[in-house]
Amino acid sequence: MSRLLVLLRHAKSSWKTGLADHDRPLAPRGSRAVAALRRHVAGAHLAPDLVLCSTARRTVDTWEGIAPACPPGTPVEFDPELYGATAGDLLRRLRQLPAATGCVLVVGHNPGLEDLATGLAGSGPADLMGRLHTKFPTGALVTLAVPGPWAGLRWNSAALAGYVVPRELPTA
Repeated sequence: MSRLLVLLRHAKSSWKTGLADHDRPLAPRGSRAVAALRRHVAGAHLAPDLVLCSTARRTVDTWEGIAPACPPGTPVEFDPELYGATAGDLLRRLRQLPAATGCVLVVGHNPGLEDLATGLAGSGPADLMGRLHTKFPTGALVTLAVPGPWAGLRWNSAALAGYVVPRELPTA
């Protein structure tokens, strides 16, 4: 059974002074990016069985913005451990997923998400691989096909099936 791993870096956040990093909301540009991502997710028919989301405000805002494009009642785990998680931390978390989980969406932060995406993507279209290894901006959405069970997930074992960034998406 092939599984899908969808990685979404939170959209552009505000740098208003006086807020702790964990509490930063989306910037207006981030809100526009989330709207474009929501339309993309709906058009791509991505249907996660589970969402793992950092508890930082910008990741929660990003998830809440795209949630209407996902099946109603999609289970969400808001996990404080995802805030500041390294690629290794994220890989260990993914290996703990139930075997019956077919598609998981992780909404998180860099550098952990980027390192996870580039570390797992062992194959894929050359243009997408090149873009993935060049830049992973806010709002980047990566889809990886994972062979075998989550418990056996290893570096370079997934196939890059999709890579999109908000600036490539239609604005309305």
